[in-house]
Amino acid sequence: MALQQELYLRDDLQQLWQGQDAFAAARAVSGTIFRKLEQRQTLAFSHSSRCYFIKRHRGVTWKEIFKNLLQLRMPVVSAHNEFQAIQQLQRLGIKVPSVAAYGRRGWFPATFESFLVTDDVGEHVSLEDHCRHWAVLRPTFAHKQELLLQAADIARTMHAAGICHRDFYLCHLLLTGNGEPLTVIDLHRALIKPGLPLRWCIKDLAGLYFSAMDCGFGKRDLLRFMCRYSQAPLRRLLMDDKEFWLAVQQRAERLYRKHQR
Repeated sequence: MALQQELYLRDDLQQLWQGQDAFAAARAVSGTIFRKLEQRQTLAFSHSSRCYFIKRHRGVTWKEIFKNLLQLRMPVVSAHNEFQAIQQLQRLGIKVPSVAAYGRRGWFPATFESFLVTDDVGEHVSLEDHCRHWAVLRPTFAHKQELLLQAADIARTMHAAGICHRDFYLCHLLLTGNGEPLTVIDLHRALIKPGLPLRWCIKDLAGLYFSAMDCGFGKRDLLRFMCRYSQAPLRRLLMDDKEFWLAVQQRAERLYRKHQR
């Protein structure tokens, strides 16, 4: 039986790995390790003055898959989710790291071998760090408004296209330069589902709200975000979408209490 395989190599990675098996070359990459789990590893490396990140995935056991399903969590079995999500978000005009290489092979989740190489986004700061002291050192109204509305636009555009980030926190939105749009990162758990059920939208928005709870955002800020996301005036929002936003608030508060414990 032939091995099922997907492979994409941009010109620079094709030149770097010329004459090699791409999967073996991806396994052999060395660099600075940023995250190391049993089934996934993330590290930074460089070549010819260009900087990259590589995520390497190994097969997931059926035990782990069933464990995730029993916990109502979609298991991550390869780099395919992130590759597909990055492509779709780029088509939607959302800024994400560019893909330099991607590969997946194997027939079953337990035997999958996959990798994803993306460009380093360069100098950056996460919104989590950027907004950390806003409760004390307040930013200008214009600056806060700009970032708030950008985050709402990203969430609305993703969800309308059937994409749920599943780890949609301030730390996964990056500021990369003056006037540059926010960059969305860490899409390895992204869910792509036409006609995305509301519960997935609620999950993303609750995660974002939870991560912003100590950043000095007031009630008016939240209402501006809600109006921008729903594309509705406040009066209609509070009538038609009240239950939706209440569900977002309740889930965010549960996350906050759990985090505090």
